Amino acid sequence: MNEKKKTGLVVEGGGMKCAYNAGILDAFLDQGITFDYCIGVSGGAGNVASFMAGQKGRNLRFFTDHIHSPGYFGIKSLLKTGNLFGLQYIYGELTNSTGKDPLDFAAIMRNPARYEVVATNALTGEAAYFAKEDMKQDDYRPIMASSAIPAACRPVEIGGIPYYDGGISDAIPVRRALEEGCDRLVVILSKQRDYVRKPQGMRLLYSRLCRKYPKIIEAIDQRHLTYLTNQREVFDLEKAGKAFIFAPSEPVRVGTYSMDEETERKLYDLGLKDFSAQQDVLQQFMR
Repeated sequence: MNEKKKTGLVVEGGGMKCAYNAGILDAFLDQGITFDYCIGVSGGAGNVASFMAGQKGRNLRFFTDHIHSPGYFGIKSLLKTGNLFGLQYIYGELTNSTGKDPLDFAAIMRNPARYEVVATNALTGEAAYFAKEDMKQDDYRPIMASSAIPAACRPVEIGGIPYYDGGISDAIPVRRALEEGCDRLVVILSKQRDYVRKPQGMRLLYSRLCRKYPKIIEAIDQRHLTYLTNQREVFDLEKAGKAFIFAPSEPVRVGTYSMDEETERKLYDLGLKDFSAQQDVLQQFMR
C-alpha cells in the first residue's frame, strides 16, 4: 500500500498584493481542499490564518472594508504607533476575540494541519519560523512580526528578540516546507512568473531607520538575490513534479501599499479565476 503523501501549502507575502492569494484560499475552502502543513509569509501568513480557521471571506474584508479605517494604514497610524501599516490594529484590535472581525483561533488549533509563519530575526538577519503553538488567543505577534516591513514598521519583539518581515529572509519558504516533511507543495505567488526583483531603492532611508539592526540592512541589500534563489527553488520543484504553482495570470496593478478597494477586489477575483482555470490539474497533482 502506498503511503499517503504529505502535502504542504506555501503562501508568499506582498502587502496588498495578497488579495490574490486570498481569492485562491477562499476557493480552497469552497472545494474542501486541505493540507497537512501550511506556511505563510507577511500578508500571506495572515491570510493562511483565516484559511486555517475556515473563515471564508474574512481575508477579503481586510483588503476592502477595513482599509478605509485610519488605523489600518497611513500617517495617522505612523504618528500614533510608529507603523505605517497598523499592525496592532489589523492583527490586534480587529482580529482579537472582542474585535470587529475576530479570528477563530480555536478553529486554527483544532485544524490538524501544522501552521508556521516566517519572520526575520532583526539581530541576525536570518529567517525564524513560528508555529501556531507559539501564538495564543488574542496574541498574534508572530503574524505581526512576519508583516513588519523595515522602515515602514517597527520590529515586533517576541521573547526579547526583535523581528521584521519574513519576506526579507525567506520570501517563498519551499525549502522549509520540505525540511518539515512535505513530499509535494502547492505554492501561491503574489507576482507573475516573470517577475524580477530589483535591488531595493531608498537605501539611505532604510539604512538610517534600521541603523540599530545592521544585519537587517545587509539582508535588505541582498534581498533581490535572496528572492532570485527562492524563485529558482520553486521553479525547479515544479519541473521535478513536486510543486504546483499559482501565480497571477494577468499583470498585477496593485502595489505593496495600494489602498484602492476596486483594484483589490479585481485582484481577489483574479485569484478565483486562476483557481478555476487550474482546478482540474490541481486535483490531479494532489491525488
